[in-house]
Amino acid sequence: MLNKGDKVSVLDDAIDGVVVEVKGVDVTIETTDGFNLSFKSNELIKIESGNTMNFTFNKNQVIGEKEVAKPNYTNRDKKNKKELPVPEFDLHIEKLVKNHKSLSNYDILTKQLDTAKYHIEFAIKNRIPKIVFIHGVGEGVLKSDLDSLLGRYDNISFQDANYQKYGQGATEVYFKQNAK
Repeated sequence: MLNKGDKVSVLDDAIDGVVVEVKGVDVTIETTDGFNLSFKSNELIKIESGNTMNFTFNKNQVIGEKEVAKPNYTNRDKKNKKELPVPEFDLHIEKLVKNHKSLSNYDILTKQLDTAKYHIEFAIKNRIPKIVFIHGVGEGVLKSDLDSLLGRYDNISFQDANYQKYGQGATEVYFKQNAK
């Protein structure tokens, strides 16, 4: 049971705080960053002094369990030495030009799309099978214009890039290569 003033940590997040209000199973905490957030009591764990977490367990159960030896696996898949990492191109304007403060929104978008077009043409010319454009989330203007640009090419497919690695701010582009 949590009480007002208890130090807690959120189980599935890197959030710590102090309990400021308890209403049944709903607990409001003030985070170390000063935000008030609400959680269910089963989503929180009380932190004892010295930042050690309070885990209780049945000692007899732990002693009775046998440790299972882990199998010794070796990676038998040999990676192709020619396999290169996927090229990533960051289209954020601060990565493309030194002084972007004097550019208008139109000039910024034009520079970003020209850079993307250059990398697409380069990948097609050099038979690169896949590239990733990092465009960020923002208002979605660059992403929609990039999708429109990619849609003009034959033998190209594209999709949102790996969410775990890039979040929602990247697009993977696949080039369908014809055998020569």
